[in-house]
Amino acid sequence: MTDPNPERLSRTMADLARSFDSAGTDLDTSLQRITNAAVELVPGAGSADVLVIAGRGKCESHAATSRLPLRIDALQARLGEGPCVDAAVDSMFTCSDDLAVETRWPAFTAAALEAGVRSLLSFRLYAHDVQAGALNLFASEPNVFDEESIHVGEVLAAHAAIAFVSARRQLQLHSAIASRDLIGQAKGMLMERFAVDADRAFEMMVALSQESNVPVASIATRIVELGSQSPRS
Repeated sequence: MTDPNPERLSRTMADLARSFDSAGTDLDTSLQRITNAAVELVPGAGSADVLVIAGRGKCESHAATSRLPLRIDALQARLGEGPCVDAAVDSMFTCSDDLAVETRWPAFTAAALEAGVRSLLSFRLYAHDVQAGALNLFASEPNVFDEESIHVGEVLAAHAAIAFVSARRQLQLHSAIASRDLIGQAKGMLMERFAVDADRAFEMMVALSQESNVPVASIATRIVELGSQSPRS
């Protein structure tokens, strides 16, 4: 890793931003580009990854640039403590300049030192009821992260957060399209079965939804499933 060049930093950020709108660019690819850029551009960073904490404390590592982040994330998941966990859940960013004198995570610190990590820098990506995430940077030497490291890391963390938002919106869009298609199919079945028009068929589904307190899309799914099981003459 070399000192960040402003022109190269700007170019990298622009390339990352454009990749979010590129057809066929999935979340894992976007995150891998970000962690690779972190190792290249953040002063002091030797390796990087993204940690996602799902419900009930389940931890998932993404886009690791080496095996080391996977080992560190596994330690934090097993012990339930560490800077990456703190950053994902509580803090905008968490930094430990020297794990040899760190007192915040006693169980984690000893294991991380044994694994070869001396300093860490973690940035929160997002946090809500279902998931939390952090961009994590690791170094084998103490006191390597400075203000420039934090500045560049914050920008890269923002890009990683955007990647998650973009992926979530794509998933919601695909789900909405699938629900629309199911509703249309169910409407057609009701129109044929009860000799009603499209508006009346939809009203029937809405009424069933309200009576059973079940989303219209779920009602449509059930109608289609029942229709496919009906004997054909």
